[in-house]
Amino acid sequence: MADNDSIRNNKGRKLTTGHLSNQALNLFAAHPHKKYNAKQVIEKLKISNSKDSVLHVLKALGRKSFLVAHKEDFFQWNKENISLATKSKSYDYYTGRVDLTRTGAAYVIVDNLEHDIYVPERNTGNAMHRDIVKVEVPKRSSRQKPEGKIIEVITRSLSHVLGTLRVFHHYSIVFPDAATRFPEVLIKEDDLMGAQDGDKVVAKITSWGQGQNKAIWGHVTTVLKEADENELAMQAILLSAGFNLEFPTHVMEEAEAISGKITKKDLQERRDFRKILTFTIDPESARDFDDAISYQEHESGNVEIGVHIADVTHFLKENSALDKEAFDRSTSVYLVDRVLPMLPEKLSNDLCSLNPNEDKFTFSAVFEFSDKGRLVNEWFGKTIIHSDRRFSYEEAQMRLESGKGDFAAELQKVNVIAHKLRKEKYRHGAINFESEEVRFVLDENKKPVSMMVKERKDAHMLIEDFMLLANRSVARFIAKKTSPEIPFVYRVHDMPDPAKLTDFALFAKEMGYSMKIDTPKHIAESFNGLAQKIAEDATFKILSPLAIRTMAKAEYSTKNIGHYGLAFEYYTHFTSPIRRYSDVLSHRILYQNLSDTIYRVDLESLEQKCKHISRQEIKASEAERESVKYKQVEYMLNHIGEEFDAQISGMIEKGIFVELPSSKAEGLIPFANFPDQYKMGTSRHKAQSKRTGHELKMGDIVRVKLVDADLASRKLEFEMIEK
Repeated sequence: MADNDSIRNNKGRKLTTGHLSNQALNLFAAHPHKKYNAKQVIEKLKISNSKDSVLHVLKALGRKSFLVAHKEDFFQWNKENISLATKSKSYDYYTGRVDLTRTGAAYVIVDNLEHDIYVPERNTGNAMHRDIVKVEVPKRSSRQKPEGKIIEVITRSLSHVLGTLRVFHHYSIVFPDAATRFPEVLIKEDDLMGAQDGDKVVAKITSWGQGQNKAIWGHVTTVLKEADENELAMQAILLSAGFNLEFPTHVMEEAEAISGKITKKDLQERRDFRKILTFTIDPESARDFDDAISYQEHESGNVEIGVHIADVTHFLKENSALDKEAFDRSTSVYLVDRVLPMLPEKLSNDLCSLNPNEDKFTFSAVFEFSDKGRLVNEWFGKTIIHSDRRFSYEEAQMRLESGKGDFAAELQKVNVIAHKLRKEKYRHGAINFESEEVRFVLDENKKPVSMMVKERKDAHMLIEDFMLLANRSVARFIAKKTSPEIPFVYRVHDMPDPAKLTDFALFAKEMGYSMKIDTPKHIAESFNGLAQKIAEDATFKILSPLAIRTMAKAEYSTKNIGHYGLAFEYYTHFTSPIRRYSDVLSHRILYQNLSDTIYRVDLESLEQKCKHISRQEIKASEAERESVKYKQVEYMLNHIGEEFDAQISGMIEKGIFVELPSSKAEGLIPFANFPDQYKMGTSRHKAQSKRTGHELKMGDIVRVKLVDADLASRKLEFEMIEK
């Protein structure tokens, strides 16, 4: 119910769509016989939302049968929901994302709600991991953590299932390979697509169970006749994250019909960079190139460096089938042995990719620097380029170090400016803290033959520095163009959680590193000091992932709070539209606002897109981590029985986790595998031998033997070698 306390707290506020939906629902439920239009809802709730945004929410509630629409956009509580109206006096309703636990219970994560809502297994209904749901929560005192019941699934995260087909007399069932993540799917005889009993198949879910009927139905889309274990595992990872393995036929047809022909009109509308030295620097394995750097010296002595980004929006027309599919995916997913692209290959690897020795359409941010390296001018606009050279990171690094090879002198000059940009970034409080990434060398069958931690050198950071400059400059340009601000997609990063930060500082002190956390500046300085300490002493490496966990997660939002980690007041993503839909939105809004005319998209609609893109980014990251774990365990299968030096990386009641420094592979040593009995301390930072008093602490280097590698669960088990 929209009670008096809630309304008093609303006064003059602009509610988010989710919060507005909840309060409007409670208002109508509390007065089921009255009709309200958008203006009256605004008055009743004492909010500052626009009539259009409120009407949008009311129509959405009407589509979900909570409200009945009347003439002239008046709405009334749906009388068929009268039982809910009675209950609403003691319940609140929220919309959020399901985080399903291994026990079958769930937490519903709601934006701007202090605590996640706990849902016991009996109240989860048929909701699944990552679904967007409506949850009912009894009204409570503010000191209680919320517990609720899922009453509606709004958006399904999962659309396809991979598993083994079993054929019965009247129907078939796909039994999923990952039973904890996938449901069983029933298939009618006409929907088998030729699949036979025992085949590995991918099935698309067409109907989720309703009411007492919990059966889930679908149809076979792909029969995996000769798929090996690795292929099945990678596809299962993608499907369990909610990503479709293939593009729909109508989307592929639309992509194939796009012409890459360059017309006179195109050239007239673009600044021509084709005669200016331009190059790309990417990983050796890259197949899509979405950014390039140009370099030229002016007669004044100033240097002009262009950051040229693939002009995806030239081909990706707004609201086309291709555009809607790209938004649904929102990101490319990079597993160890493959990429699931956001755009079909016709665009990602051909039309949009800045391949060498080809004329390509780009959207550019061009920067002019004085002979002292100071930024004196910037320009944004549509361009055409012709890349002269495609460098791998290794090739570019070799030229930076030796000064020899084609374009070595130009690369070195660009690198000098990059160093100045980097120094300025850290001077303003940026945090020099990054998680280590694992690099795999795979054989022709995609089996890992070696793995190591990726090393970042100047060639990597040079590109990163100029991408950061372009992203920051575009965001600042839009934010400063007019008042009120133009709705835009910002990449935001909040300050660390104070409670997590305090806990981490206490642990770091136990390890021998003292942090000052009284001001944002001191926090940044302490983290940078820790990064330096880690570079000098490997013992402190264990603090790196723990430090990263204290940080807020960066996300997309129309509400600009700045980027704490980079110390940027304004920041967006502009430089990777082939693989990120956020950048597509940034391109469209920037282009419409390059002239004196002000162009504004609907703020609340854009915010909802930001939330969707952020959710997709999280899902992609989880899938990428799962593929790394799989390959780490797959590699270690050939090393069972071998001994390693490892670092203690975590402790639980069952045992201690250790990490192999060279590969970041992590596994558990159950206390049962110890040569002595150990008891863990209350802080979970150390364990002590009951017999000798010997202590094992987080960060300690120990000698271990690998005793098991389970590819199905992606887990490693070690035992301690007594010294």
